[in-house]
Amino acid sequence: MALVVQKYGGTSVGDAERIRAVAEHVARTVRGGDQVVVVVSAMGKSTDDLLRLADEVSSVKPKRELDMLLTAGERISMSLVSMALAGQGLKTASFTGSQAGIITDTDHTRAKILEMRPERIEEALRDGYTPVVAGFQGVSTDRDITTLGRGGSDVTAVALAAALKADVCEIYTDVTGVYSADPRVVPQARRLAKISFDEMMEMAATGGRVLMLRSVEFARRHGVPLHVRSSFTWEPGTWVVEEEVSMEEAVVSAVTDDTSEAKITVANVPDRPGLAARLFRELADKGINLDMIV
Repeated sequence: MALVVQKYGGTSVGDAERIRAVAEHVARTVRGGDQVVVVVSAMGKSTDDLLRLADEVSSVKPKRELDMLLTAGERISMSLVSMALAGQGLKTASFTGSQAGIITDTDHTRAKILEMRPERIEEALRDGYTPVVAGFQGVSTDRDITTLGRGGSDVTAVALAAALKADVCEIYTDVTGVYSADPRVVPQARRLAKISFDEMMEMAATGGRVLMLRSVEFARRHGVPLHVRSSFTWEPGTWVVEEEVSMEEAVVSAVTDDTSEAKITVANVPDRPGLAARLFRELADKGINLDMIV
């Protein structure tokens, strides 16, 4: 019997029909003999809707109050998924990030995990329950609700998998795995059966959108195998694991694209000390990140 952490993103729990499909997927895994801990994101675009509502209410949005607001999205989806699992005949209970023992620093809207205390999740598993945990959130050392920033639900899933010593952390999304290129741009792109942590981190850092860099770094640091799969099919997906040396290793595994980057050529710049520093300082002051200088 394996212990599996399954994370479902916003698209996967976007409406009632998809939530029921997620519940069927989880129930099938449980009936196959495995224990499952479910981590969920907020439904669809609900986080964006909450941010839009906050903008309409006030131009002043304290970060503590933003965290209190935004965590509502995951609490809604965790409750609905738990109800759907109960409809499948499973014993289930939902947990917020704080109830799951995710302890963070006090940096609201982009908190970092300091410690995991998953005793309530472990107790639920021992009692035969399938826990459903709200992603993206935790509780600070000051006992305030916090959010983990962009990609926070993936981080929640990986952190729980590490703390519970799970056999695998499955990341369910709207694609069937990691591809050699964006299939929307390159129709001939092929799905990769396996990719190393180093390669996945490089893809995430250079525009890949399947996994966030932070979650891959966390998984690598704690030795958590990742399995990227589609919520809508039973295709095998892509494994993200420690690198294995091969005699006939491919030179290039994948290519990413990033439309937010631009190439700028500066011509006829005098060769004077300090001039380049002034140029780079102006870019830094405008929040522009330099990726490569040629």
